[in-house]
Amino acid sequence: MGYTRDYILAKCTEAFKDKKTFYKQPFINYRGKTEDTDEYFTEIIAEFLCTHITEFIDGIDTITREETYKTKGHDGVIKDPDSGRDEEIIAMKMYDKTYDFVGKIIDYQTPLKNKRSDEAGKIDLLAHNGTTLRILELKKPDSDETMLRCVLEGYTYWKTVDKSKLLSDFNLPADTIIKACPFVFKCGKQHDEMKEARPHLKKLMALLESKPYYISEEKDKYIVTED
Repeated sequence: MGYTRDYILAKCTEAFKDKKTFYKQPFINYRGKTEDTDEYFTEIIAEFLCTHITEFIDGIDTITREETYKTKGHDGVIKDPDSGRDEEIIAMKMYDKTYDFVGKIIDYQTPLKNKRSDEAGKIDLLAHNGTTLRILELKKPDSDETMLRCVLEGYTYWKTVDKSKLLSDFNLPADTIIKACPFVFKCGKQHDEMKEARPHLKKLMALLESKPYYISEEKDKYIVTED
């Protein structure tokens, strides 16, 4: 049985009761189109969020982490290459290197929780280019997650983090601009989506100032581009 537009909208309305966990909902990763209106599922969700953008933004609270955001022991050394945590391994390989458009990777797996019960994940990568600190939401090359999920997860982390403390903990100027950006592979499904007609997704990304960057691998080196 296929899903209808009303079914997806009902899912949105229910999930919207908790904005900070909206990105985690399984339907955010639904691929394909509705059986009644032939719309991409993610386009309906993005349209819903665009319509309720102020409520969405205001509904995600900041968590101030009492401990430092800069975790001791983050040195980029991969201790278990067979762990299966592919995204974390990619992040560690990129650590302490500088890439076009995003700058130097200064941390990975940056914690957001203050206490164990907090509903918050970890920032995949932090990149600094001298003026801007980017919260990069990384997806591995074969990730099945949608670009919508990537955008919403990164933005939720941007809203959750105590930005002033984050800058202080990494000894960055207080006037540093902080942005959240999808960081996906050029060969991946998220990049494919961006080549399609996805007006509501792209409008939502503009509203959230969520600019994507794309990774490719050449001769065992990662290359970052804007398209």
